[in-house]
Amino acid sequence: MLAGKHAVFLGGDARQLEVIKSFIEAGAKVSLIGYDNLQSPFSGASQRDLSPKVLESADILVLPIVGTDDEGNVQSVFTSKQLTITEEHIAALPEKAVVFAGMARPYLRDLCGRHQVRLFELLERDDVAIYNSIPTTEGALMMAIQHTDFTIHGSVCLVLGLGRCGMSLARTLHAIGAKVRVGVRQSAHKARATEMGMEAFDLAELGEHMREADIVFNTVPALVLTAQVLSRARHDVVIIDLASKPGGVDYAFAEKRGIKAILAPSLPGIVAPKTAGRILARTIMELMEENSREEGLTP
Repeated sequence: MLAGKHAVFLGGDARQLEVIKSFIEAGAKVSLIGYDNLQSPFSGASQRDLSPKVLESADILVLPIVGTDDEGNVQSVFTSKQLTITEEHIAALPEKAVVFAGMARPYLRDLCGRHQVRLFELLERDDVAIYNSIPTTEGALMMAIQHTDFTIHGSVCLVLGLGRCGMSLARTLHAIGAKVRVGVRQSAHKARATEMGMEAFDLAELGEHMREADIVFNTVPALVLTAQVLSRARHDVVIIDLASKPGGVDYAFAEKRGIKAILAPSLPGIVAPKTAGRILARTIMELMEENSREEGLTP
């Protein structure tokens, strides 16, 4: 499946190391861009500079979880060099090359679309999101314990959103004895929270519940904890914002009121990079296998 394939890893964090290891073990030819400060270089991988020439022979291009920013810049914790993907780089990829990223901004989507390069956004998949909800939940609990002086057991915890992450978090908090209230918009989510033995409320009523909240966990990728909502919260409430940047909290107002609000996206890569990396590696390999089958069916 990967034997003999040329995989280029461009940027990333500790999660990427597990994926690189899996690719090498599977017999892929691996090129690393943006890994020049790696303390323990991989045997079986070559360090390269970012250039169209390197990508001309790539079967697979693996980008970080956040893909690129709106200007094409790619983050890497293993280099101090500026890494920027341009149209020239994507145009250099072979016809059947595939690109993997956790998520893609319009910049990357547009580049791949214009050059008909297949792009996989891993975090859009239910299986990856559900697996990632495990280290996210553990990390959120760790942060809650670190930033409070009371037990989670018996505390009033608001979980905003009952998606894949919100559901795992609400279930875990409920299991350890927290008084969980789930803020949702969909009637189906309200029904699911009730079935799980938790109190459900409409997010439009969030301000009313903030008065009693000890800890608030937000998973909604939108501004839900507005100044108006925060004005009704206790000063000692702790807010842990798990939504992707810029989060769902009016941080300026929270600071003004002395409310502790912490933006904590990408927790899997922080608290359990090895586990998160294995999830990504397994998913990429499954997708490559599916891609190979589809190519075999193409006349």
